[in-house]
Amino acid sequence: MGSSSSSSWQLCLLLVASICTSTQVQSFITPRVSRISSSTVEYYNSAKCSTKRQMSVSDVEDSYVPPSSGSAMDKLIQTKSDLIQLCTNYGSNKPSLGSVQGLVRELEDLAEMAGVGQASSHSGILAGEWELLYSPDDVTRSSPFFWAFRRAFPENSDQIFAITDGIPAPIKEVGPAYQTIELDSTGSGTLVSRVKVATLGGLATSIMTTRCSIVGSVGLDGLRIKVETTKPEDSTVLKKLGPLGEAINSSGPPFPSGEALERVVPGSSEVVMMTTYCDEGLRISRNDDMMDEVYVWRRRSFGSDFEI
Repeated sequence: MGSSSSSSWQLCLLLVASICTSTQVQSFITPRVSRISSSTVEYYNSAKCSTKRQMSVSDVEDSYVPPSSGSAMDKLIQTKSDLIQLCTNYGSNKPSLGSVQGLVRELEDLAEMAGVGQASSHSGILAGEWELLYSPDDVTRSSPFFWAFRRAFPENSDQIFAITDGIPAPIKEVGPAYQTIELDSTGSGTLVSRVKVATLGGLATSIMTTRCSIVGSVGLDGLRIKVETTKPEDSTVLKKLGPLGEAINSSGPPFPSGEALERVVPGSSEVVMMTTYCDEGLRISRNDDMMDEVYVWRRRSFGSDFEI
């Protein structure tokens, strides 16, 4: 009981410290059923080995997709464009979850009709680096750590999140957020979540980094992710300390957040990320525990093994 209580306090302190102030941290539904034809999987599998030329994002700025129904494909491309515009060109007025959900549902339906963007946990298309365009809540909530934290503290997580979310700018500013995914042919791999956290008007910044293992696939669209560690990296405060700060930045041990979560609630360190649409440029992912919430990601680069 004592061990579980200690782990609970450690996790709460880690969460509050990572969001409230970088300097404190430094100092110590239902799964969507895809109507997918075998030709889609074959397309992506063959695309990976049809030529030796490495693929880059600039090659697919218009997100090329396999030939299909012209009408459905035209609508799909337009819907993608509308979704990206909604998620990036809103100024200070963040779009509502409902407006984003509407375009996402339309995109998913069109993709199913066209037979594209499906079976992401098997096609290999998920691998690469992604930039977050839209999160239904605070940007930090895109990290699997927060999904797992909610599983470990289902009754208290919302209250804790409300405290950290309520800290106004410029005392706390969050973003951008990135994810780097590596996958092998068995559906195993790694996911690294990086979220920039700035405090005191940008005087203190760090990259809150959560490292996860991908332990397997769930159906055609899901990946089972196990949270391993969380650590503030690239701290500007530590860099000001010279060689000593650089040494701490680079070699300081990460917090074993996955282990701590397991001590609170066994199994809570594992979450399922459902990706209901993914192509060469855009990804729609969801927390399987909260399928109504959508996260929109734009690709920055492809995985090292992805070729066309």
